[in-house]
Amino acid sequence: MTSTTAPTGRYVLALGVSLATVLFLVLGIGALGIIGDGDRDAIYLAAPAVALIVAVATRFSPRGMALAAGAAAGTTVVAGVVAVVIVALDRESASLLDVAMLTGMYAGLFAVAGWLFWRVG
Repeated sequence: MTSTTAPTGRYVLALGVSLATVLFLVLGIGALGIIGDGDRDAIYLAAPAVALIVAVATRFSPRGMALAAGAAAGTTVVAGVVAVVIVALDRESASLLDVAMLTGMYAGLFAVAGWLFWRVG
């Protein structure tokens, strides 16, 4: 995509998947929680923050957005590892299986968005 052309349909689809994933993540944290009660779920908000930083740094180019979505997926996995440690230490929070499955789901959605952006570029 050059600076003089409008975004392609594939780019818009990939952007939609990315934004839907972030919205799904934020609503999931707010409504249900991943780790449990309290503000411990905020560690998962690092993923959209990293994605935004990388996207701005790469000027929202398709390859840059693929990198941003990949970075968000990786950050989600790191947040999930931290969450598993928190759950293992605090027996009254969510189950390890729930945390692992939700982390995998969000990381997978970010990875799909990255793949879609990669197909654009």
